[in-house]
This record gives sequence, structure tokens and C-alpha cells, in this order.
Amino acid sequence: MIGVNDPARGFPPPPPPRGYLCLVLHAHLPFVRHPETNYMMEENWLYEAVTETYIPLLAYFDNLANDAIPFRMTMAITPPLCAMLSDELLRERYANHINKLIDLAGKEVRRTRYDKAMNRSARMYLERFSLCQYIFEEKYGRDIVSGFKKLQDAGFLEIITCAATHGYLPNMQSNANAVRAQIEIAVQSYNNFFGRRPRGIWLPECGYYRGLERFIGDSGIRYLFTETHGLLNADPPPHSGVYAPVRCKEAPVAAFARDAECSRSVWSADEGYPGDPHYREFHKDIGYDLEMPYIAPYIDPAGIRVHTGIKYHRVTNKHDPNKQLYERENALRRASVHASDFINKRAEQINRIADAINRPPIVVAPYDAELFGHWWFEGPEWLNFLIRKCALEQGAFRLITPSEYLDMHPENHTCAPAFSSWGDGGYSQVWLDEANEWIYPHLHRLEDRMVECAREFCNTGSGLGRRTLNQMARELLLAQSSDWAFIMKTGTTVEYATRRVKEHIASFLKLYEQLKAREVDEDFVALLESHNNIFPDIDFRVYC
Repeated sequence: MIGVNDPARGFPPPPPPRGYLCLVLHAHLPFVRHPETNYMMEENWLYEAVTETYIPLLAYFDNLANDAIPFRMTMAITPPLCAMLSDELLRERYANHINKLIDLAGKEVRRTRYDKAMNRSARMYLERFSLCQYIFEEKYGRDIVSGFKKLQDAGFLEIITCAATHGYLPNMQSNANAVRAQIEIAVQSYNNFFGRRPRGIWLPECGYYRGLERFIGDSGIRYLFTETHGLLNADPPPHSGVYAPVRCKEAPVAAFARDAECSRSVWSADEGYPGDPHYREFHKDIGYDLEMPYIAPYIDPAGIRVHTGIKYHRVTNKHDPNKQLYERENALRRASVHASDFINKRAEQINRIADAINRPPIVVAPYDAELFGHWWFEGPEWLNFLIRKCALEQGAFRLITPSEYLDMHPENHTCAPAFSSWGDGGYSQVWLDEANEWIYPHLHRLEDRMVECAREFCNTGSGLGRRTLNQMARELLLAQSSDWAFIMKTGTTVEYATRRVKEHIASFLKLYEQLKAREVDEDFVALLESHNNIFPDIDFRVYC
């Protein structure tokens, strides 16, 4: 069929875009799996994110693809998240979780039948939970990772990896093998899930230090992301600022930097869209508001109140202490308006920059995926509006992935990016603070001992010795997760984070002592393998 802009009909092709927008979603949760108990509150982190973020995003991406919208999106799906989404125990528990939500939403429809506004919201939740169940159970057979892989294979998504357990790499640089292992194990895990090697990597917490690119380049990864000042403070500063990638000085790896203007539009407490008074209020949940006899079957069995995901109020004006009821139609209209506002600002920004540099600029807009749907309920709808409007309502820029941009512009300024992270303060103070600094002497000791054992027992064949060494590697990797230090710093579920770090350290040291004494307790190894079963194909010799 001849298109509207086909030269055969006398219409010129559309002009090339002035620049590009690279949307990046970073999807990550720490590895939480507790087969030893029927309920663990922290497992809800996964179930909430599946219901509120991952399935809604997947559904909208599928719709965009089915509607032939030419979108490009970059998405980091971390190895721990892939492992949990693919774990049979956690899949079964999520199936039970969504069934309970459907039951609760049905009760809410009946309870609110005399309140028209609340009843509309209750029916919305019942429909949403039922759709999540359908997508999870029937459309993807409980395997939503395969849904994202399908979108990558079709060319809509570029899925990238992260460090193996989201370890904050700048705090590991005293042991090069520990850094290398985090990257190499992540690459192997990615290959297992997506059938190819990753093209890019999301550095945990955007934590970069000079020389890190050597390990990334050795693994075959083509590009990474840094915080804004990682490029602005580079040596020498790049000519294009953050609006073009650079080639890292110590390895042929490209570095892209976050655009601060995009961040303010979404993250800022004052300027960010999620604070709009029409959007749904996150903190006011029926799990805390309704009477205990009614809500008890749907919260922690110990009687601890938790979020259920059913919330009837909107953010409301910050000066009004009484939260007003949520109105879905108004919220969606605001999401559409905010999508247009974001596009207009990016077009102005790109037009301004394009005249100052010698190539079409790329604006990198990275966000935590869990912002969309979980924290910002209308986030997936905003993203859907944004992508459709980018394709159909403007021509100043188009969406692109880092790999596409590098294919178009393979020659880039060479420099050494600066030490940086996207945490508060821009460096390492979040992950090296008086609240969490105690963990690092232990982690460094474990890293050294892992390398020691990997070298001493590198010729160990199959059998108990190899299983022990592989499990030691798993315990070390899980202890290194940046999530534990972050939780200790922010003061949320500190007891759980502390317990997890101490348990992994203690398990590693017990295995180490048994291995050195040649008296390994096979039952203990088997117990750890059944509990902490991440990276089934791990090879401890990566630490050699």
C-alpha cells in the first residue's frame, strides 16, 4: 500500500528529527524468597510490583505494538527480578495473592454500593485485578519475563542488564574480582533469560568509578549509564555535555548520562507530575483504614497492617488536610495533559540544544520502573499517552534506544567520566553512612576469602565441594545487594535488611570453615541451595 508520505504519490518524506529521546526504565527488587514460612511480608514487594507496575507496563507495551505504534524503549530488568519472576514458588504465591485481591475487591464493590464515587473506584480495582490475573495466568502462563522478551525480539524494547545482585560497585573496587563477578554473572543470567548477551548495563544506583568500564568492556557490553555530573565533570569535559554519549577512556564502552530536566518533570516534589492533586494518593490504603475484622484476611496474618493496593482518595491540594475522593476520569485527563507538557518541554529543549552541537542530541530520561503504577498510580497511562503522542502528534524528536543511537553515531568524544551516583548528594553517602558502614569490613573479608577459595579449589570437579563453592558465591552476592544498605540508611524495614546481611555473612563463613576443614555438611549446603536458589548455573571460578 502506498503511504501518505510515499514519494510515489508526490509527497516528500518527513524531515529527519532534530533529536532523540531515550526513555529508560530500571526494574529492580532485591531477591526475597522465603520457602521456610507460608507468609513473609517482604515478599509483598514483588507481588505489589507485579500487579501495579510490571503487568500494567507489559499490557500497555503489548497494546502499542498491536496498534503499530513505532516506539522504542530501554528497560533494565535485573537478575534478581528475573529470578523471582521465574521462580515456581513465588509464581504460585503471586497467584494466591491476586486471587485474594480479587476477592477483596469484590467485597469492596458490595461494601461501597451506596457511595457512587467509591463504588466506581472499587469496580475499577476489581476489573484491574481480574485483568492482571488473566495476563499472568492465561496470556503468559505465569511467565511475564517471556512477555518482555517477546517485545525485545520484535524490536520495541531493548532490555539491558544490571550487576548480578545490584551491588553498589564503587564500594567493591578494592577487590577487582568481586566487581568482575557481579558483571559476568549478570551477563550469564541475562543470556539464560533472553537468549543473547546484553548490549547495555544499568550500573546499580548509577554508581560509577573510573576504570569500571574495563570489566564492562571485557564482558562484551557496549554501553552504560551515569548520573548527570558523571559526564559534566568528566576529564576532559565532553563538547556535547550530556546530550551525546562519550567513549570511556579505559575501554571501548559508551557512557550516556541522565538529563536533569527530565528528572525534575517527574521526580521533583515541587515540579513533578505525580504530585498533581487529581492523582491517586499512595499512602491512604484500606489496609490501614478499615476495621480489623473486615481487613484481617487480606493483611499480614500476624495482624500487621499493610498496603492492599485499594485506595479511594486523591492527592488533593497540599493545603487541604482532608483527602478528597479519587476520580479516575479526571486523573487520566491530567495524565494526558502532563504527557503533552513533557513532550513540549523536550521539543523545546532539543531544538535549543540541536543548534549548539554538531549532531542530533539524545536526551536520556531514566526512571525506576516501579514509579510507574506502584508509586504513581497513573504512571503507566502517562507513559502510554507519551509514547502515542510522540509518534503521532509531533516531529521534533523520536524515541530511540542507546544501541540505535550508537549505530548512527559510532564516533564519540573520548574522556574519563567522573565518580558519581544518582543517590542523594550524587556520590556514595547513601551506601556508606553511619547507619550501614558496619557491613563493609565483613563484605570485604568475604570477597577476599571467595577469591582465595576460588583459586585454591579451582580444579574442583562436580560434587559436594563444587556445590559448596557455588553456594558461597551466592551468599556473597546476596549480601552485597545495595538494597540492604539503602534500607538501613532510609530507616525502612531495617530489621529485615540487617537480618538478611547477617544471615548471608554467617552462612558464607560457615561454608568457608567447613570447606577449609574438609568437613562440609551436605545437609547445610542443600538447605541453603533450596532457600537461596538464585543463579542455578553459577560457576565459582568467576572469582579466579
